[in-house]
Amino acid sequence: MQVTETLNEGLKRGYAITVTAAELDAKVNEKLVEAQPEVEMKGFRKGKVPMALLKKQFGQRLMGEAMQESIDGAMSEHFEATGDRPAMQPEVKMTNEDWKEGDDVAVDLSYEALPEIPEVDMSALTLERMVVKADDAAIEETLASLAESAQDFKARKKGSKAKDGDQVVMDFVGKVDGEAFEGGTAEDYPLVLGSNSFIPGFEEQLVGVKAGEEKAVTVSFPEDYQADHLAGKEAVFDCTIKEVKEPVAAEVNDELATKYGAEDLASLKTRIGEQLEGEYAGAARAVMKRALLDQLDKAVSFDLPPSLVMAEANQIAHQLWHEENPEVEGHDHPEIEATDEHKELAERRVRLGLLLAELGQKAKVEITDAEMSQAIMAQARQYPGQERQFFEFVQQNQQMQQQLRAPLFEDKVVDYIFENATVTDKDATKDDLQKAVEALEDE
Repeated sequence: MQVTETLNEGLKRGYAITVTAAELDAKVNEKLVEAQPEVEMKGFRKGKVPMALLKKQFGQRLMGEAMQESIDGAMSEHFEATGDRPAMQPEVKMTNEDWKEGDDVAVDLSYEALPEIPEVDMSALTLERMVVKADDAAIEETLASLAESAQDFKARKKGSKAKDGDQVVMDFVGKVDGEAFEGGTAEDYPLVLGSNSFIPGFEEQLVGVKAGEEKAVTVSFPEDYQADHLAGKEAVFDCTIKEVKEPVAAEVNDELATKYGAEDLASLKTRIGEQLEGEYAGAARAVMKRALLDQLDKAVSFDLPPSLVMAEANQIAHQLWHEENPEVEGHDHPEIEATDEHKELAERRVRLGLLLAELGQKAKVEITDAEMSQAIMAQARQYPGQERQFFEFVQQNQQMQQQLRAPLFEDKVVDYIFENATVTDKDATKDDLQKAVEALEDE
């Protein structure tokens, strides 16, 4: 086997690989010898078929396997000997397309090598971590929001008309073709108008009713209604309105605290404070991570594989186009060309991606099975009722696994750099942190 370099320009590499006919023949013979003990053929005992006959019968079929294995083996040996790591899948092309048995096989191998990544003195990186404490005002604001969510209802003044958002307490009897149907009757039923918990069109007809009023509500069950005997049917609900209540926020007290699983109000305040500070810490980490990436981007410089940059630029352009055209869900749209701005952003992403990958590899950063399972389940919660199917889909899809593993790996590498960089804590207010986060979003 002969390997000759044909291109060495920047990160671009090209090689001509020749696998001789003798090597191919030896590979085929090797496969035949391996298979001979199991071969059965009429007129011969199992394992006693002559090699010449085996070669005549199976040689041509095994030649393709031998060629592929020889080329794959030559590539593996080449990458091991040179230390090159291809940026993307190498391009392999057979150059003697008129090949026939007995000829050498000539192949062109071309790829872009990943660059050498320079060392980074992590201790020279200086970062500032914003530390925000949860003050009383923030805790009280959260308590007020919880109280509003846990709203109660109180009776409106006698004669008041029901508004959207009010609770109407009523008796009703539902009829189809003048006959009451099963499940269509209730007493003292509390219905919040605008909650969309009843058949479409039902709640809107109760806006404006008063306590003591009787109201006939006419609606049609949806065609896909779960009860087949009612699907698509028109129904009349005879409603007797007993009370009209307006929403009021729950009182901030121990009773509210127990609704949210706390022993008392003091415990709830403590828990809210801890949760807020956890949120602040997460936001502060995002700000510090951006500062770190900015420093790394300026601290290192190396050649970038053009194919990686172009692929990333095209992906950025495609994603931004869909964000600007949300009505287009598929990919039936004009070709999207990456601009210089997209390419500049792609260069930064590729540079930082390669650098973080190198630092993570040297630090032996790994994603555990437990961390992957946790990430998969977090994604699966976006598909209620289909969590198991999603989990199985990810387990069988390597590309999806990589999409979930990549951000986990990046975050662990970033945390590793934080541990080795010079980090100074700085007390800050919630407003300071908010402005810093908004600045990230504007960039």
